Order: sequence, then structure tokens, then C-alpha cells
Amino acid sequence: MPALRSRKFRSRSQPVRRKRVTRRSEPERLDMPHLGLVRAPARPMTLDAMPREITVATYNVHRWTGFSGRATPDPARAGFVISELGADVMALQEVLRPFDVEDPLVQLADTLGLHLAFAVTRIHRKGELGNAILSRWPIAGVSILDLSYSRMERRVAVAASFDGLSEVPGEGLNVVATHLGLVDRTRERQVASLLRHPQLRAGASVLLGDMNAWRKCKATRALEDGLDEQHHNQDWPASFPAARPMLALDRIYTRGARILEVRSHDSPAARRASDHLPVVARIELPPRPASPGRKPRR
Repeated sequence: MPALRSRKFRSRSQPVRRKRVTRRSEPERLDMPHLGLVRAPARPMTLDAMPREITVATYNVHRWTGFSGRATPDPARAGFVISELGADVMALQEVLRPFDVEDPLVQLADTLGLHLAFAVTRIHRKGELGNAILSRWPIAGVSILDLSYSRMERRVAVAASFDGLSEVPGEGLNVVATHLGLVDRTRERQVASLLRHPQLRAGASVLLGDMNAWRKCKATRALEDGLDEQHHNQDWPASFPAARPMLALDRIYTRGARILEVRSHDSPAARRASDHLPVVARIELPPRPASPGRKPRR
């Protein structure tokens, strides 16, 4: 008969000792739309007052992953395209701020000497994902608008006001940047909320971003009817897919300012850096009212 191996038995009344697992403490992250960052560049540029004609742009950077979306994130690739634009104010969508490396959005803003506002749409497995506004001029005020009307998609708009270094408040520019949903009904509700936003109803204002306007629908008609200044083109410039643009997903609208020109930025670098091409517009701001001892805006 084989010998029995001795075993230690624990009575049911005896408490079970468990090993304590030490976990690395991590900062608490708010997994809902919120304002994530507002900052000035490390070396801000010295600028005069905002001129009457400025250039604005919108660009979906596709989480820095290039045209296919499967490449290793390379912010420098999209950053080069942004430097090509030479825009005074720009909106970025699908911006990824990784948890484990230096913030590429802050690096980009510092390199170009731009002021920055960033709104978090959701927490991606690799970092914070959201929308950003970059500007040559200081940001006088910033707010966000939660546009998450669907359980499937979280969306947000970030609104910034720029006094343009003016001595009189409210004579600058209001900018609202967003990335709308894919579903028509959701997008219609999002547009209705945007058109009620105070910063699109006072003074010169610009609404820009990835509108996902892949076809004519109630949302696009509402934008064109609600924002009185139209672009000079008969059709919006196509921006998606970048390699062979067919759809005008990315758009720029104004109210109280005139669009002089709108175009997609189709360069070899832009075709590789994202699945969207940037869209750029020249806009003319209204003249400032004359006041004693003050030069008019040119």
C-alpha cells in the first residue's frame, strides 16, 4: 500500500490569510467629457492686435496614427502638416494625449508658439481623446458643451473667445470647435445645441470641425440656414479619405464674419498623416468701430 503524503488541513473557523497586493497608485481620471487643459506656450509670440483678415483651419489628426489608423502614433507627422497650414486659429479632432509619454499636444503648441485649449471627449485605452483649439492669440475665455446624445458615442464642443489684444472686450473672435456624431438623428440634436450656444450668437464667430457631413441631411441644412455667412464655393471642398478625397466631412461656418476662401490642404504629407485632409479658410472680421485715439483694424 503506497504511503500517504501528509497534508495540512485548515479548519473552517480558522481565518484565511491572503497576500497583500501592492498596486501602483495612479491619478484619478474623469471618464466623461470635460475641459482638460488650457495653457499658454512656453515662449509666446509678440503679436499686434488681431487683423481684420485671418486664416482658420480644422484638421482631424486620427489619433496621430496616419492614414490607415493602424500605424504607431507619430505626432510629428501631423505636426508637420499643421506647420504647413500657417493658420492663425485651428481646431483639431481625435487628439490623443497619451498617459505614458510626454504630451505631444503640448509639445506641438510650444514648438509653434500657440495658445492651447483641450476638451476631453473620452478616455481611450492609450490616453485622453478629444478636441483642441490652437491660437496665435491668448485665449480670453473657454468652455465646453457636452454633445453626448447617444449612448454609443461621446461628443463634445470646445468654445474659446479671443479679444485679439483689443482694449475693448468683445471685439475679437469666438471660435467653437467640434466633432459631430455619425448618426443623422444624433447629429441633428447636436447641431441644434450648437446653434443655441452663446458664443455663436454674439459678435464675430466661427464654427469648425469634423461635421461628419457625409450626405445632405437635416443637420447640414440647419447649419447652412442657421449660420448666415456662406463660403464662396458652390460645393464644400472634399477632405475624406485623404488619399482620394470624395466627402466634405470637415467644414468651416461663420456668423458675423465673411468667408473669403475655403479649401482643403492637399499636400503629400497631408495624404499620409491622417485619413482626413485639413480644411483651411480665410475669413474677414467686421471692422471695429472707430474711437478717439485708436487706429482702425486693417
